[in-house]
Amino acid sequence: MKLCIIGAGYVGLTTGACLAEIGHPVIVTDCDQAKIAALQRGEIPIYEEFLDAVVARNQSAGRLQFTTDAPAAIEAADAIFVCVGTPPDHDGKANLAAVERVTRQIAECATGDKLIIGKSTVPVRTADHIRRTLATYTRSGARFQVASNPEFLREGTGIFDFFHPDRIVVGCDGEPAAAGLREIYRPVVEGAFHCPCHDRPANQCGWRPPVWLETSTTSAELIKHAANSFLSLKISYANAIADICELAGADALAVLRGIGLDHRIGEAFLRPGLGFGGFCFPKDLSAFLEIAAELGYDFRLLREVQAINAERVEIFLRKLRESLWVLEDKTLGVLGLAFKPGTDDIRLSPAMAVVQALLARKMRLRVFDPRAMERARRELPAEVIFCDSPEAVAEQAEAVLILTEWPEFRAAVWPRMKARMLRPLVLDGRNLFRPDELARLGFEYVGLGAGAAAPAPLPAAAAR
Repeated sequence: MKLCIIGAGYVGLTTGACLAEIGHPVIVTDCDQAKIAALQRGEIPIYEEFLDAVVARNQSAGRLQFTTDAPAAIEAADAIFVCVGTPPDHDGKANLAAVERVTRQIAECATGDKLIIGKSTVPVRTADHIRRTLATYTRSGARFQVASNPEFLREGTGIFDFFHPDRIVVGCDGEPAAAGLREIYRPVVEGAFHCPCHDRPANQCGWRPPVWLETSTTSAELIKHAANSFLSLKISYANAIADICELAGADALAVLRGIGLDHRIGEAFLRPGLGFGGFCFPKDLSAFLEIAAELGYDFRLLREVQAINAERVEIFLRKLRESLWVLEDKTLGVLGLAFKPGTDDIRLSPAMAVVQALLARKMRLRVFDPRAMERARRELPAEVIFCDSPEAVAEQAEAVLILTEWPEFRAAVWPRMKARMLRPLVLDGRNLFRPDELARLGFEYVGLGAGAAAPAPLPAAAAR
């Protein structure tokens, strides 16, 4: 099928590239001329593993194009994916201005039959508004089918998630729309693709058939918000348990693993730390609270999830104050700026919240992140020192803070870091290490829920 993707952000770009990879002709359109010009030159504006190779391959093959000419892209397509942003308003509700604007544009430009697929994360009953808008503004007698197809791509693993999904949720209120989406996703459902993450056929890379869930547009719209809110709940629950464990003198990592080994619960998202960030979880949680309120339900449970998450940065700063006594005019090494490993996204990053709080307290910061440095330079003042390696942040530091759980930080040469530090203190905001691992190297260690560890005598071999 000929496909049009409206919106070249994270979701639109990743989805468009992957749909081209499975053989569909795809045109991605966006009103940001600079972004489209960069994409036409092969420059990818975000870091996402495998994305640059997938885009380049499909551009070269002629299956993937980028344009600012939305009317032409709409007219050429059989199906149109709406992938525009739905940022939160001041009250937490999703701002749907871009969705409405794009819907009007489709109505005014399209001729013939078109399948309109909502990919943006939107409040329940948005599909109904899209149908009414299409009927109001169409000028050509075009006929539209409307579907909801929520995305479940995780930043950092979006390409893998597209080709190895747990489920594909399709909200349709008519068979023609369902049939169109079945045709679009048939290669993924049947495993008829060459996996770009492993460079081998699907049946040789651990692919399993996803669950194909067809439901109403209303139910599909609720699934995305409900899923992200539940994952947020698991993270806040893990952090609440970690606080209780510290009060009781228990090991939160052991307690949470004991909980997660119950197959009804699962271990995923049961790790204590600085809490969830990024653009999706906080935005979707706020939007779901507003959706529930508009429907007449006070979702008190999710308000508490928000409150627990909001406390995490202050709890971490309190541990830092307890360890250093006075914060002002001290040098700290910071490992991690992105909200999670595998991405350069710093939006609503707990790591950045910690950094901003430390700068407000007149601390000197040396920072490193494998991917997010350039984005962070635009947000942080000139006095922040950006380093070229994990080891470099340790120079004359009175503590090193781990704020994002990049595997590169585990692989750092910690004995050399210790030799460069003024005081060998590590505050691990992501529990990347167990307390005894760094204590054996002579570090003082403070984690979240994992307690603290005093330094052990440094073995002679490790000291060299």
